[in-house]
Amino acid sequence: MSLQATINRQVKNYRKWDFIIFLSLTLLSVLNGQTTVFYLIYFFWWSALIQLVVDFSYRNWNKNAIREKDGQFEFGSLFLMGIYWVFIVVFFGFIAGSNHQDIIYANMQVLFFQNWFFNGNLIFILIERVFLHKTQQPVRIYLGAFSPNAIVLHISIIVGGVVMFFVVKNYPETFTPENRWGSLLIVLPFLFLKMLMQKLTASDNVMPKPNNS
Repeated sequence: MSLQATINRQVKNYRKWDFIIFLSLTLLSVLNGQTTVFYLIYFFWWSALIQLVVDFSYRNWNKNAIREKDGQFEFGSLFLMGIYWVFIVVFFGFIAGSNHQDIIYANMQVLFFQNWFFNGNLIFILIERVFLHKTQQPVRIYLGAFSPNAIVLHISIIVGGVVMFFVVKNYPETFTPENRWGSLLIVLPFLFLKMLMQKLTASDNVMPKPNNS
């Protein structure tokens, strides 16, 4: 098999590499005591925003892109993302961890891009999405408010609230960034969410069959 054929095959399986990179960098963050609920929810928020912006920028350049709803951009999606940003930063970044100085410090590192595991994840997502468009992959473009990424973000906020109030709040000494096992348990539900995202986008690089009618 030629090198180009191997590359093409790996590109078509990009979701596998996307998950491996996310898993690896998140686990490294756990081992270094830099993972919080805010870290994970904020990652899903940035992931949704990056894909929205890149897809909008390349919607007419990638001839194989599959545009949902004719690729019409809905400004309501940006407005909704703005509301989520305020809620996530204020609630999960500050209020939910207000009694734990270590959690607040870790959250501020993420917020101001001082967590390089978090930054690495975002950089990979950006490069990956741009690369998919530049190589003319048949990715699906969702510019509305209810894309698969947005659905996962909604669920992540609910899961994050449950984890914060029924787990972290009840066992504050266990679920701190420095406790690797506690952080690992916090990460697990979000790994399943990442897998859900992979499932929802499973058909993204499959060309639609031509309509013979």
